[in-house]
Amino acid sequence: MSEMKLKISKVKAINAKASVVYIVNSAADLKTTGLSKDELDYVTKQFKAENKSAIINKATGTIVVEKKADKKEEYLNLEEARKQAFCTSNSLNCVKETAVTVSDLTGSTTYLMAYIEGFALSNYQFLKYFEDAAKRAYTLKNLYVLDDTITKANLDELVSIVANVYEARTLVNEPLSYLTAEELSNEIKRISKKSGFTLKVLNKKEIEKLGMGGLLAVNLGTPNPPTFNIMEWKPAKAVNKKPIVLVGKGVVYDTGGLSLKPTKGSMDSMKADMGGAAAVIGAMATIAENKLPVHVIGLVPATENRPDGLAYTPGDVIKMMSGLTVEVLNTDAEGRMILADALHYAKRYKPELVVDLATLTGAAAVAIGANGVVAMGTADDKEFESLSDSSYEVFERIARFPFWDDYSEMLKSDIADMKNIGGREAGAITAGKFLERFTDYPYIHLDIAGPAFLDFPSSYRLKGGSGVGVRLLYNFIKSKAGK
Repeated sequence: MSEMKLKISKVKAINAKASVVYIVNSAADLKTTGLSKDELDYVTKQFKAENKSAIINKATGTIVVEKKADKKEEYLNLEEARKQAFCTSNSLNCVKETAVTVSDLTGSTTYLMAYIEGFALSNYQFLKYFEDAAKRAYTLKNLYVLDDTITKANLDELVSIVANVYEARTLVNEPLSYLTAEELSNEIKRISKKSGFTLKVLNKKEIEKLGMGGLLAVNLGTPNPPTFNIMEWKPAKAVNKKPIVLVGKGVVYDTGGLSLKPTKGSMDSMKADMGGAAAVIGAMATIAENKLPVHVIGLVPATENRPDGLAYTPGDVIKMMSGLTVEVLNTDAEGRMILADALHYAKRYKPELVVDLATLTGAAAVAIGANGVVAMGTADDKEFESLSDSSYEVFERIARFPFWDDYSEMLKSDIADMKNIGGREAGAITAGKFLERFTDYPYIHLDIAGPAFLDFPSSYRLKGGSGVGVRLLYNFIKSKAGK
């Protein structure tokens, strides 16, 4: 269970018992704050030295003055606000402050909201398995917002978004010793009760009855059964007649199967191979909590991939739920096997659009690193443009790859309808083309292999599970609602 311990609330005046953050265009904005001449001179000196922040330590608490970024693109300014907040959050936690008041003196509500978001995202910790968790815990408990333009509803929405990024991060950070496929379903059940979406969990017998050959094949090597999770948010007055379906890869741990991952460090973080599932779960929770008037369905096939004696093997031919046969040449290309069944299942909803998220290929991570999300698909340009707008707003940027039909030629098999890998070249794209074969609707594939789990701290995204995809999907679905 993940809990957001930083309480965010509005105030009408500076809290005397809290540290203070002022966001300013220049030191001149501080003249009405009661800072002394020496303090104002110090801030001016820091800004002239091109420092973005000035920190004043007083017996009554810490004062931080943040200079508002002034970049050409607004989305870069908002990202700078989040990064500034990360640095300040760290500083205040280091000196054991318990509360902070943030006051904007620039008149930019969007900048202030981005700052608060970055501050809250920075305060996440995963301490479940530490003996001295209480000692390690951050001290900041209250963030007070002094601003007339921001409403309680604005803050409630922000808290919901951040809290569900926390949920996604924690799901990714949990090891297999806790988070099996069945336990993932239990976590979704807990989150559904809190958030308000409905949930149906299919067990192994029901999955067998549906003929989900891909999911069942990947599951053969583990003693733990698979699950197939169906989440739904269906408001009474939805703006869409056909649902939007979100699909998340839920491989709770991936050894590569019999095609065992060979390289140093390649298996250490494979508890994160359900980052797509975590993103869909977090997004569904945020959509439901904020009662967006959009009919949305979330599908998560879940299993682990292990090299047991019963495991599926390179050379096997698997019959998928759709009826297509797949020659398996690499059991480490397992994510596409389980997603294929989920994408075929999505056809029954006659969806307006399907978006899948998956830590699918190392090729995507090699191509653009952790800096963004690889995107491709058959949806029209307007859908991609809308998703791209959302991706820049939340700074989970998408890079659209070509999706030319000739890439499908690389998936032709001599003994089956297709094979599950296309070779070394264009690996991220051929993975997407594999999945396309199981769709008959407008479709977007998002490969989040790069940013889903971070080996080194990255500002407010921190180290470990980043929760990438939650904010992106929520912002995108919200734009569908016309909000």
